[in-house]
Amino acid sequence: MDFAASERTQALVERLSTFMRDEVVPAERVYATQLTGSSDHRQWRQPAVMESLKAKARASGLWNLFLPDAEHGAGLSHVDYAPLAEIMGHSFIAPEVFNCSAPDSGNMEVLHRYGTPEQRERWLQPLLDGRIRSAFGMTEPDVASSDATNMQATATIEGDQVVLNGRKWWTTGTGHPHCRFVIFMGLSDPQAEPHRRHSMVICPLDSPGVAIERMLPVFHHFDEPSGHGELSFAHVRLPVENVILGAGRGFEIAQGRLGPGRVHHCMRAIGAAERALTLLCARARSRIAFGKPLSELGGNPDIIANLRMAIEQARLLTLKTAWTLDTQGTKAALSLISQIKVVVPAVAQQTADAAIQIHGGAGLSDDFPLAQLYAYARVLRLADGPDEVHRGVIARLEMKAQGAQEPAR
Repeated sequence: MDFAASERTQALVERLSTFMRDEVVPAERVYATQLTGSSDHRQWRQPAVMESLKAKARASGLWNLFLPDAEHGAGLSHVDYAPLAEIMGHSFIAPEVFNCSAPDSGNMEVLHRYGTPEQRERWLQPLLDGRIRSAFGMTEPDVASSDATNMQATATIEGDQVVLNGRKWWTTGTGHPHCRFVIFMGLSDPQAEPHRRHSMVICPLDSPGVAIERMLPVFHHFDEPSGHGELSFAHVRLPVENVILGAGRGFEIAQGRLGPGRVHHCMRAIGAAERALTLLCARARSRIAFGKPLSELGGNPDIIANLRMAIEQARLLTLKTAWTLDTQGTKAALSLISQIKVVVPAVAQQTADAAIQIHGGAGLSDDFPLAQLYAYARVLRLADGPDEVHRGVIARLEMKAQGAQEPAR
């Protein structure tokens, strides 16, 4: 396995790091002051500083770095993109600055890989240009969505139309003033085998019958200006041309979407963990208690050492996953994708928690990004599948692999 960054990636790492240091991190507080602070998403606005940063990033060639297609993206492998995603993970606003934020990045990959020329022209190109935002509707409030086959929302084909009915929640991005469509996943053929029953449909947010019922807070924060919406779809009629790839292909698309997306999430989470550890060490070095720096008190040296080891291990596992995706494809990487999805958010959460503890009361405030880092890591243990589901996948694949190695008796 070769995780060494190519010369091109090394150059991008240097340019991205400089842009983050000089432009993005100094803009974080400005960005926060330009938010409305309202719980009503209808009052939310895009901070002006974000549009300014996006223009600078695009002019600098730091744009759509996640997309492996060389025509529309940077043409990087997963291994090459991984260190860039980690750098972006140091700041919550950074992914959008470089047009690499979820769920847009996943939706762009879906439309790029599976969309028709018409779908790409109408929906993909504005996303690639950073002119609009998007959302992905999969999770539902009335079923255990950890098992996606439980989905109750429907996408019924009726002649030249597809009719959407149902309710989705935790649909990230629907509160953003630039959000224009949601990719809706629903049941289209209840009689087909379980993974051929569902379809993905491009649904404009302004379609008749679509309503944002409410925005859902995460630890009492609404994640303005993107947010997480609960949406209802009541007899929403759309052209059948809005179905992606064809009826019954929803799970096929999901598998292609989620593998790379989970690597991106995990590398950004490692970047978040690194920022938390940096803040922890700075605080532990500068604060004196009982005649010693905090870094020398009690079990703090062990905590710092253990966090460094855990982050390094998480990074290596994620790079192995990226390398496997590049060299052997999604199917060969299934267990590894689930492994990093369990390991990395837990490490990020552990690091943020330790940093909060070292900062004392300040760690709970908005003077430092630690409470936000903690919430982000905790959410990742549910987003894209809870830990328990991923452990189940790992165990099942391990038993299958071990069974294939048993000698004949």
